Amino acid sequence: MTLLPPVSEASAPPIRKAAVPPAETPPPPQRPSRWRWIPWVLVRLLALAAAVAAWHYRDEWLPKAKAFLIREETKPTKPAARAVAVVAAPAKQRDLNLYLNGLGTVTAFNTVTIRSRVDGELINVAFDEGQFVTEGDLLAEIDGRAYEVQLEEAEGQLARDEATLDAAKLVMARYEKLLPTKSVTQQEFDEHLALMGRTEGVIRTDRALVANAKLQLSYCRIVAPISGRIGLRHVDKGNIIRANDMTGMAVITQLQPISLMFTIPQDDIVRVQRRLHSESESKMEVAAFDRDFKTKLAVGHLDAIDNQVDPLTGTVKLKAEFENDESTLFPNQFVNARLLVETKQNAIVVPSAAVQRGPGSPYVYVLKEDDTVELRNVTIGPAEGTETSIESGLTAGELVVVEGLDKLQPGAKVATRDKEKKAEGEGAKQSETAPKEASK
Repeated sequence: MTLLPPVSEASAPPIRKAAVPPAETPPPPQRPSRWRWIPWVLVRLLALAAAVAAWHYRDEWLPKAKAFLIREETKPTKPAARAVAVVAAPAKQRDLNLYLNGLGTVTAFNTVTIRSRVDGELINVAFDEGQFVTEGDLLAEIDGRAYEVQLEEAEGQLARDEATLDAAKLVMARYEKLLPTKSVTQQEFDEHLALMGRTEGVIRTDRALVANAKLQLSYCRIVAPISGRIGLRHVDKGNIIRANDMTGMAVITQLQPISLMFTIPQDDIVRVQRRLHSESESKMEVAAFDRDFKTKLAVGHLDAIDNQVDPLTGTVKLKAEFENDESTLFPNQFVNARLLVETKQNAIVVPSAAVQRGPGSPYVYVLKEDDTVELRNVTIGPAEGTETSIESGLTAGELVVVEGLDKLQPGAKVATRDKEKKAEGEGAKQSETAPKEASK
């Protein structure tokens, strides 16, 4: 057991006394307010006013509250069937034109490359590039002075030989008078007669040389051999050109009239032959369209059919002729040809979109007077473009559905709009907006 040392008073720490807070003074007593009863009166008045208002408007809120509290279960009603929106078009009775389409190439009847027949300097170019020229128009001129000299030389030689012939004829006349008197021998007479014949032959040669010189001189003026459009110029003025140069000076192409070579399948030859051998005197019409089949370029007639079928493609070539008055067709231009082979008289025609293919036969949806549709089987005939002819099962004037077919069933209720009326409405809207745009 360890004994602690005694603690002296001097070393002991001083003892701190706790601070005593000052005593709080109590608040003064409050006097009761004389208006403390007013809030209770206002609350009772508001409750009374709410009760009176609820009783006054009980006819409005009481049924709703009763229905909410009672929660009466009502049987669900089946919604009425909605009408299917469709677009209809009438079946029309009219003539239907049937065409054969083929890809063709425009070919010129005549194409001429302008070349010089003589050598010389080109001193005049009398045409403009792309100009329409007529047969006989001057196109170019070549320096012809050398050929003029040749012509004069040939004419001089001809004149000399003609003078020799005249002198021989005078001598021959004297010999004829002297021969009976034996002043001239028969040998001299025969020799002079042969000399005169030789001179006549020389003169004929001289005349040919004169004609050739004139011909060469005429070649110095180059004129248009045909009527047509002249192309780009290949030689400029001042150049020395050679006879029969392969490049030539320019090319003239006949554009009016012009031909079109196109092909059709061999299976359609019978239809074309039947039309050609028919009693109709009118020629088969051929229309030329652009590549997109949107713009009609020209209208002509069938001119000839090739005599054999191409075994590689199974097609036969046809040739059509066009007047091409507006010059819309150019040689080597690719176009689409439409050949009118047949016209079906008084056919029942409907839009091709209305004809559906079923497992048994084609059918259409026909609109009835009670705004319901009827599925009707039909027999279709030839089709052309967006129209199809109906052989049986449909009469003219009946409305057929062309849009909204995917939602239809036999007997379905529909809301229809005539296709023609729809087009008229769109046209009227365009005519109304046109003056506004013009005024802007």
